[in-house]
Amino acid sequence: MADDTGASDPQAAVVPARAGRGRAAAVLVLAAALTGACALPTWLHATERTVLGVDTTIEVSGGRAAPSLVAAALVLLAAVGAVALVGRAGRWLVVGAVALAGVLVVAGAVGVLQDPQAAARSTVVDALGVERVVADLSVTAWPWVAVAVGVLDVVLAGWLARASGTWVAGRRYDEPRRSAHGAGDASRTGRREVVDERDQWDALSRGDDPSDPSDPSDR
Repeated sequence: MADDTGASDPQAAVVPARAGRGRAAAVLVLAAALTGACALPTWLHATERTVLGVDTTIEVSGGRAAPSLVAAALVLLAAVGAVALVGRAGRWLVVGAVALAGVLVVAGAVGVLQDPQAAARSTVVDALGVERVVADLSVTAWPWVAVAVGVLDVVLAGWLARASGTWVAGRRYDEPRRSAHGAGDASRTGRREVVDERDQWDALSRGDDPSDPSDPSDR
């Protein structure tokens, strides 16, 4: 009896690949959620005096201080959908997009830490109606949290590059092609059978026996 243990099972190979894609999609959803969450809290507190001489505190959210965080979260969400479609070559586009999202997060957070005045300017202008230098400006811990999240996004890109090495795109499209080839072979076989039947009827009409293997010309 032949040993079938060495035979490759296509369905068995597809299951781990699907599980790997699902795991990658779940991690990307989590990364997008963390990145988007960093844009919601207050990053800057600006205390300014209005034209009426009243001190007011203006809170600047992460999305206003660093708009690149929102763009990075959208890129990560787009990568979630791409995970289900790409193969070994297209996976590098997903890896590059995830790495780009991490770079955007880090760059936006570092920009706020380096120049909080510029990050708060637009929000202060919207609140007071005039553009001025904010004398009292404090930075919360959220820009540092965003830097850590951005670094994690870059690390996630490296993990994704390693984990997606076994992904194969288009496996489900191979079966229809094989079926089409099989249908073509069956069609050609059917045509040959029809031609053989016609030859047999023609032979009978000439008075020849189509079942006789001898050549009628030798008779």
